Amino acid sequence: IMTIQYKNQGFALAGGTLTTVLTIATTAAAIVKSVSITNTSSGSVVATCKLRDSSAGADFTFFQKSMATKTTEQAANQVLNLEGGDGIKAQGTAQVEGVISYALIDRSQENG
Repeated sequence: IMTIQYKNQGFALAGGTLTTVLTIATTAAAIVKSVSITNTSSGSVVATCKLRDSSAGADFTFFQKSMATKTTEQAANQVLNLEGGDGIKAQGTAQVEGVISYALIDRSQENG
């Protein structure tokens, strides 16, 4: 049996460090509909989002932008498909917050 759960994952980062904000279990896959990121600091910030491709063992940048204070950007302009073990990482040069909206496809109960 395969289940689909619609989820949101929020994150808040103090700035500076590339941080994993979403990881997909190895028994699942995900379709990411949106990744919104907001500059919550009092000045401009450079925000970065990366896809962690576990099968390639590498991170790939899909968003990097200088953002004015108190602004929000859509980091994922198209749907992202994540396989088991993949994830999303985010970073800001100052405080940023975000929300990831996705469908989690759980295959842990499948036979065979």
